[in-house]
Amino acid sequence: MSDADQSFLDRVALRNLVILAVLLVLSLPWRSAALSLGILVGGLLALGGFWWQQRTLRRVLEQPTPQAARGFQVRYFLRLAGLGLILYVLIGRLGLHPVGLTLGLSVVVINIFCTALARLVRRG
Repeated sequence: MSDADQSFLDRVALRNLVILAVLLVLSLPWRSAALSLGILVGGLLALGGFWWQQRTLRRVLEQPTPQAARGFQVRYFLRLAGLGLILYVLIGRLGLHPVGLTLGLSVVVINIFCTALARLVRRG
């Protein structure tokens, strides 16, 4: 991976944190701890998933073997199942706000959308 690629990924990771902070600040006028906590927990889950996927993909690309690709696929589905279980516990058992969780889980998607939009605008 080149320095430019790593720099881009570092900027994406920083923007993820900024977007999560902005969402948290925007949730404050609702004065709902469940909503703010949902955004925070959802955002941390999204950031953790982004970090995990980035790290795992880097390993697969460094050793491009069929076993590495298959292992990535298996771990990907295990991660999705784990995420589903975590969301069940957070919503069903702990009562976190589902809208807050959804907003928090959307941090990476919002970042990708904004990054793509900015690149389109720059290219004219």
